[in-house]
Amino acid sequence: MGTSLHTLAPNPGANRPKKRLGRGHGSGLHKTSGKGTKGQKARTGHHGIPKPGFEGGQTAMARRLPKRGFNNPFRKEIFAVNLGDIAARFENAGSVIGIDELKNVGLVPRSAKLVKVLGEVREGQKLADKLTVSAHYFSASAKEKLAAAKGSFQEVAVRAKASAS
Repeated sequence: MGTSLHTLAPNPGANRPKKRLGRGHGSGLHKTSGKGTKGQKARTGHHGIPKPGFEGGQTAMARRLPKRGFNNPFRKEIFAVNLGDIAARFENAGSVIGIDELKNVGLVPRSAKLVKVLGEVREGQKLADKLTVSAHYFSASAKEKLAAAKGSFQEVAVRAKASAS
């Protein structure tokens, strides 16, 4: 015979009678009504998973440790690249090297927003002739060394964040 509405019943033991709390000594659930004595779980309200960092009412570690320093939320993170490293990766003369090329070669992380070229070149290394480098910032020595190698530099304009108005 198939299942129909009048034959449906819960599994055996699925329905249990409601606990009747605080109904005298004979019930076994008198006085504290099965909640033990005091503590967080004896109180009304939420007893689930506590918030991260909660240490059972003890002062949390984040509040016990001393605070030092200052994190500037408006800092500009500028990634530096040495001219010698650029010369080692791009040896052909007359090549134009932009920020995307530096990211593709791995000299600058892909997350970099601002790039500065520094003039450090290792001993015995020479710059390719007519090398054109574009970045947001250049050090004075990088400009001199590019000019000495008959190269050029292009400073990419730094975009200011749009003001919220």
